[in-house]
Amino acid sequence: MTLKRNYLNNKNALVLTGGGARAAYQVGVLSAISKFIPRNHGIPFSILSGTSAGAINTTSLACYASCFQLGVKKLEWAWKNFNISSIYHSSPINVFSHISQGMLASFQADYANKNPRSLLNNAPLRALLNQILDFNRIDNNIARGYLSAVSITASSYSNGDSISFYQSDGLALPWSRVKRRGELCQLNTEHLMASAAIPMVFPSVKIKNQHFGDGSVHQLSPLSPAIHLGAKKIFVIGVDQPKEPMHTRENTPHPPSSATIAGHLLDSIFSDTMHSDLERMARINETLKLISAQNRKENEGLQHIDSFVINPSHDFNEIAAQYYYDLPLSIRLLLRSAGIGNDSESSIISYLLFEKNFCGELIRLGFADAMEQEQAIRSFLDI
Repeated sequence: MTLKRNYLNNKNALVLTGGGARAAYQVGVLSAISKFIPRNHGIPFSILSGTSAGAINTTSLACYASCFQLGVKKLEWAWKNFNISSIYHSSPINVFSHISQGMLASFQADYANKNPRSLLNNAPLRALLNQILDFNRIDNNIARGYLSAVSITASSYSNGDSISFYQSDGLALPWSRVKRRGELCQLNTEHLMASAAIPMVFPSVKIKNQHFGDGSVHQLSPLSPAIHLGAKKIFVIGVDQPKEPMHTRENTPHPPSSATIAGHLLDSIFSDTMHSDLERMARINETLKLISAQNRKENEGLQHIDSFVINPSHDFNEIAAQYYYDLPLSIRLLLRSAGIGNDSESSIISYLLFEKNFCGELIRLGFADAMEQEQAIRSFLDI
């Protein structure tokens, strides 16, 4: 099949969800897709929408939209070569001094200037993003026709709204719905830091006069940004893992620990709303079949949108347990204090394990999962 220079007329959208270190899986899927694309060809998605760690992958792809294979290779190299200290402070002095400062801040007067409180300090991530991302390239790629729009979603702690910050070719107008809206802007590092600020784990980020956190929080409709930006087909790379209990204790049921519950809450934040939104879109597609083609043509807001979803075939928690001791001692002690160890059923480890061995394993898993569905992916993306 002959490939076009770009895909703007196809309106294919890529949606990348959040999940901390789990987002390495997305890189593996993208690496497989890049094998289906000729060398030096542009990205097969005109619309990019990302949340949390998925927003970082999205922006990296946007910077290299003119050459999809190159963009994926750079992204894969980054995930395979950084470590925890590239994402957040992990030395004993930095970890426990950060926690101590947060505790002391609680005694400050209300009128005092306060820094955002969190379990870990992800200042190294800001330095890394400033080093590897050139946001000017996004404008260039949009101007040259390789991209139509890029969206990064963050959650406002100030008013509880889900805000999708987007950069586009000017065709997509800002939108406003209940508890969510799209805001046209020039994307920068602070938008990424806000979107990837996992609740309580990483500090909130102030943009203009509002404080923002992880975009998966309050995101009732994760497909909404891509749809508002004009998507006709949506390709979703999720991180919703199959449930494979690490321990089976027959006839000895036990209540979940606080660590297990915390991991369960994170799983819900990053996965459940996507399932609901996909189900909602499927119902709308079925309803549209009952409406005449003429009526649909007269109402531009009524359109059928196809979707393709790929999720991991193996349990991230089980994989993370194998690399538990790759975590620095200070982080292991911190997790131990919360009841999280290498034999814990909590999924928190898989969110924080930004180490090349674990990330490399997820990349290989994503690649294998995508290659197993090669023909289906090729058909959906028309490549």
